[in-house]
Amino acid sequence: MLSREQVDEFREQGYVVLPSLVGADALASIRAAALAIVDRFDPEAERTVFTTKDRDAGRDDVFFASAEGVRCFLEEGALDPEGRLRCPPRLAINKIGHALHDLVPEFRAFCRQPRFGALLRDLGYAAPVLWQTMFIFKQPRIGGEVRWHQDATYLICEPACVTGLWVALEDAHRDNGCLWVQPGGHRTPLRERYEVDWRTRTGTLRTLDATPWPGPDEAVALEVPAGTVVVFHDHLPHRSSHNHSAASRHAFTMHVAEKGAAWAERNWLQRPRLGDFAL
Repeated sequence: MLSREQVDEFREQGYVVLPSLVGADALASIRAAALAIVDRFDPEAERTVFTTKDRDAGRDDVFFASAEGVRCFLEEGALDPEGRLRCPPRLAINKIGHALHDLVPEFRAFCRQPRFGALLRDLGYAAPVLWQTMFIFKQPRIGGEVRWHQDATYLICEPACVTGLWVALEDAHRDNGCLWVQPGGHRTPLRERYEVDWRTRTGTLRTLDATPWPGPDEAVALEVPAGTVVVFHDHLPHRSSHNHSAASRHAFTMHVAEKGAAWAERNWLQRPRLGDFAL
């Protein structure tokens, strides 16, 4: 599946870009399924906003429950000062997560494509297990910034072995909030860790290391066409900017760990009822 050069690039840079890996029909299938979920969403019953500006202090029971469910989270800019939607739900949702692969047939079929398991095995996995999935909308004009972070902050296992697969469902470019990464940054320390005290059901983002986040001269924009898959290491610093354009930037992400790795009890994401989803 992956060439030796691509495997070497992943190990050296902490990520690899795989253009044209997913066909238009597969992309259209999960986009349609995501919009069907949004059309069933009742914004009067649930108005959880997803933002990274508060150091994750706003995580609540709806967020924690999404580990084994399918929940919609609103863009911060979608609500007016009175808490009413400024726009239709299809233009207000930040993301859907986090068990789409378990509970929605179209997403299950998408994730089961043999190419995903094959490329993970080429990177050294013996038995990759899919832990979470997210459909990210990055809405026109209001698609919020996602600050610099490392996935191992939020997905804690021993040994650290999480890999992210980011699928561009639409063209991603600087104006509509493409990914930015720090090449080679996976060799830098883990800066933060998000841990949940399940007795009080509260999460805390702890600083582990004071290494600065990448500066402008260290960051690379990943401007990629629809169908591209970006595979990245769990220590790779990455971010996305605000969507300033009139075009959305739909993407789908999967996070995988090695079967048998010790999944920390303090992780926010727990799946006691769903079990393993092998790739």
